Amino acid sequence: MSNALGAAGELAIRSLIERAPLASSLAQSFKAKGFTLALVGGPVRDALLGRLGNDLDFTTNALPQETKKILNEWAENVWDTGIAFGTVAGKRGETTVEVTTYRTEHYDVDSRKPSVEYGKDINGDLSRRDFTVNSMALELTTDKPEFIDPFNGLKDLAEKTLRTPGLPNDSFNDDPLRMMRAARFASQLDFEIEPAVLASIKELAHRISIISAERVRDEFTKILMSNNPRKGITLLVDTGLADLVLPEIPKLRLEVDEHHHHKDVYEHSITVLEQAIEHEDRLGGPNLVIRLAALLHDIGKPKTRAFIEGGGVSFHHHEVVGARLAKKRLSELRFDGDTVEAVELLTTLHLRFHGYGDGEWTDSAVRRYVRDAGDLLTHLHVLTRADCTTRNKTKAARLASVYDSLEARIEVLMEQEELSKIRPDLDGEQVMQLLKLKPSRDVGAAMDFLMELRLEQGQIGEEKATEALLNWWKDRSAK
Repeated sequence: MSNALGAAGELAIRSLIERAPLASSLAQSFKAKGFTLALVGGPVRDALLGRLGNDLDFTTNALPQETKKILNEWAENVWDTGIAFGTVAGKRGETTVEVTTYRTEHYDVDSRKPSVEYGKDINGDLSRRDFTVNSMALELTTDKPEFIDPFNGLKDLAEKTLRTPGLPNDSFNDDPLRMMRAARFASQLDFEIEPAVLASIKELAHRISIISAERVRDEFTKILMSNNPRKGITLLVDTGLADLVLPEIPKLRLEVDEHHHHKDVYEHSITVLEQAIEHEDRLGGPNLVIRLAALLHDIGKPKTRAFIEGGGVSFHHHEVVGARLAKKRLSELRFDGDTVEAVELLTTLHLRFHGYGDGEWTDSAVRRYVRDAGDLLTHLHVLTRADCTTRNKTKAARLASVYDSLEARIEVLMEQEELSKIRPDLDGEQVMQLLKLKPSRDVGAAMDFLMELRLEQGQIGEEKATEALLNWWKDRSAK
């Protein structure tokens, strides 16, 4: 180790003092017990980039049980769920720390779970990490903080390059999830992947199959929620990883003829995603549901593609097929039920606006649009607007204008009828009293009739609703 701190170390220290003052306090606690402590990995990288957060990773020569004793004195809360792998975590104030004993790892070829051996020095610990930009450390228990960079991570950070500390095949064979992490860092940090690393990912993409769905989901989500999801998604597709973890996306690269006259559905979907992101302020900021829906809304097209005689292509009912595919894929990736249902519904509804021509919306159609979207109405507004990717400025302006008028209609009816709370004019108890029924399918059918009446005619009041219900029941009973 060099005793010279250097400009990089000074920058990292300055960022650490400003953004994570508790790190020095923790280091003193370890030093007092005769142990080393170094900030390591992503937090060092982020400190150098000026984006350090409140989650800090450290490495130490203290064994896990000794680390736990120190954290029990220093932290307000401590948890040791990772102690079998050498990691103990704690939280003090707004700062969360994970402290891991120096270690080396050995992986079984068919498992991502390593067998852990504790190491003797920090260089061995840094050699096992995923990328050189995450293989830097800041030793905090020496007389002066010491910047440690055995694999030239600082140079790669400056050049915005992702490279592995050792041979990329060894790294990805050990932990195939690192291949998706490469795509994630490319998206989050706008980095390029070194050609040898990229070639290794293409060669070993099949290894991703040993990774759990939950871990794949988490990395994919981080890519999707980054500032530049196009970059990471394209890397997943180009390397073959997407064929295994999200096969519906590469299938969107449809070619209808050698002249590529038909719109590239993949490119369209990425553009819709980017345009949806531009409107996310309507949803309060970055939103996972709208990003998933934007990316997946057309995944039903490959299964529904039909060529039209004389040229052209159709995708009838692709929204229905796409909704089913989205539900299946997101469920397999272990997304939570609410997210799956929301994306399924938005995919089903994403063409609804285009079914009404140039603004010929009846009040009934507006009510149904609002009723069917439910709590996802604003999401549907964002998705529908983002789904216009035409380069024809006149057509784009016309579609935007028509949708402006639809939103205005919704606002007017919202004020007049409280559309977000659409209910029949009679409730279930009233229906059972009027028709002398007990809870049954007949009551459900009656409520469906009243809801249709409400959607078609708006609020008509209990008297007219009762009259209509009795006439409906009389006709139904006569059949």
